[in-house]
Amino acid sequence: SVLSRYENQITILSDYLEEFPETDEPVWILGRQHHLNTDKSKLLVDISARLWFTYRRKFSPIGGTGPSSDAGWGCMLRCGQMMLAQALICRHLGRDWQWEKHKQQPEEYHRILRCFLDRKDCCYSIHQMAQMGVGEGKSIGEWFGPNTVAQVLKKLALFDEWNSLAVYVSMDNTVVIEDIKKMCWSPPQSSSVAHSSAHLHRSALGRSRNTAGLCTGWKPLLLMIPLRLGINHINPVYIDAFKECFKMPQSLGALGGKPNNAYYFIGFLGNELIYLDPHTTQSFVDSEENGTVDDESFHCQQAPHRMKIMNLDPSVALGFFCKEECDFDNWCSLVQKEILKQQSLRMFELVQKHPPHWPPFIPPTKPEVTTTGAELIESTDKLFELEEEFEILSV
Repeated sequence: SVLSRYENQITILSDYLEEFPETDEPVWILGRQHHLNTDKSKLLVDISARLWFTYRRKFSPIGGTGPSSDAGWGCMLRCGQMMLAQALICRHLGRDWQWEKHKQQPEEYHRILRCFLDRKDCCYSIHQMAQMGVGEGKSIGEWFGPNTVAQVLKKLALFDEWNSLAVYVSMDNTVVIEDIKKMCWSPPQSSSVAHSSAHLHRSALGRSRNTAGLCTGWKPLLLMIPLRLGINHINPVYIDAFKECFKMPQSLGALGGKPNNAYYFIGFLGNELIYLDPHTTQSFVDSEENGTVDDESFHCQQAPHRMKIMNLDPSVALGFFCKEECDFDNWCSLVQKEILKQQSLRMFELVQKHPPHWPPFIPPTKPEVTTTGAELIESTDKLFELEEEFEILSV
């Protein structure tokens, strides 16, 4: 039975490998290089291992009385889920982890999947994302853009103690090294309301402590960079730098697509982008009693889609994951070498110090409430109140 299953998998792979052209050009997928002439099967195994989130139907109504399907409006939310899921895979299983149908997977894998199930008590569910989007000015059922999804994920991550991510969303096309290191390293302090709140956040499960009881260690970083790469169409001057981002070992791909059609871009071949498409409606899947998830519908086993890079809408969000500080330092070096080497228009800026004309940087923190599951949504009101208090303190 093992042999027949293996032969069946090879047949499926060979069927959709025909979609790729015969070429000597390398294919880049999330920091990994593949050659179609020598390792086609490895390429397709790599693509199918990515968690694939699509429209779903027949889940419990959002907010109790809202929609029970996200078909037609949730594609960018699903793409945001895919980018975040890739970060969690890298965090717990490693970038080289592979998925195989019917193969038993570690508990961490099923726990990651449970974070995204379409239930109000799952941290990154469509329910949580849609309701958190209300605070970003988006009604439930309204289409999101890349920046809005990034802001929503940043806020939801504050309640996720298991994964304990530091989520940094850049402002004004600028990544500030000082702010990121402050967010990933800063110990709890009690000198202000903001720092007092930070104390609770940094006592999340899984953090080590020194003899004084302070949390130590680098908090894994999810870095998201919302960009506008043109006015109505992508400016060709950005194309080479955009492609370089997919070569970086820290790459989580990019969120983007076309107007009102979001895709999760995971790599490129020549001047074509490779992406996972969320525009398939599947039935709601829940976890089993033992906590495992029937995961076959969460992996795309069809031909990966491609589109010409010049057809990309200029509004995008890049994603990167740095598990350790050395990963972030390496990313900074790669950006200096490959992205900022151009003297013409730069895709984004990387600066060492916090710009003096910006408001002071205060790492985002969880409200001083204990929340689990369904209570998470109700607690977001306090989060917004706390943010307003931070703004007043900054002024």
